[in-house]
Amino acid sequence: MKNYITILAALMISASVFAQKERTLTLNKETNLIDVVYYHNNGEVSQTGSYTADGKLQGQWLSFNEAGDKTITAYYQEGKKVGKWVYLIDGKLKEVDYSKNVASI
Repeated sequence: MKNYITILAALMISASVFAQKERTLTLNKETNLIDVVYYHNNGEVSQTGSYTADGKLQGQWLSFNEAGDKTITAYYQEGKKVGKWVYLIDGKLKEVDYSKNVASI
């Protein structure tokens, strides 16, 4: 029975450590937004951004590749794409402007 409890405790700790690598959530009391950081399987940051209390994407979002290089800078307003998004594709910058959640190149 003691071994069973030890194994169960080890599994729970492992699961909690693994879950922490997937994402972290923090309530930003100044903006009243939920700041989130998502992680790649290798532990590098995958995305950073914020959600409103009702789960809509808000403000600047950044995406990174598994090496930690920034690949996308994006903006949302109440869950809709807005403003100038910048993509790094094959070493080249591409800009896309979003108006009313629709891309215009």
